[in-house]
Amino acid sequence: QVQLVESGGGLVQAGGSLRLSCVASGRTFSSYVMGWFRQAPGKEREFEAAISRSSSSTDYADSVNGRFTISRDNAKNTVYLQMNSLKPEDTAVYYCAALYARGSGRDYPSRELKEYRYWGQGTQVTVSS
Repeated sequence: QVQLVESGGGLVQAGGSLRLSCVASGRTFSSYVMGWFRQAPGKEREFEAAISRSSSSTDYADSVNGRFTISRDNAKNTVYLQMNSLKPEDTAVYYCAALYARGSGRDYPSRELKEYRYWGQGTQVTVSS
């Protein structure tokens, strides 16, 4: 089992940047594929970015590709989401999630929300126009 705590959200003007962090505790962090999802008011939670266990592979939603960058530091048990050129439509609660993959040897990211078993509490990002 792993516990996830996000931080770094806040209020930013359109065009600005934020970096979200998610610290994991519990089981070996490198055992997990990690993802970032977001949920805007009245909408379903949706995939934004994911990274493989070894950082060898990443995946992004079309809406953030080229603006957001996911990375991880397995020595620090932390996954990051660097968000640049923010838009008002990026306003949402952002969640990090963990998918246990060591047992299967999997080392590629996933877009599938249902594959992620562990979730953080979320951090609010608000982008003003």
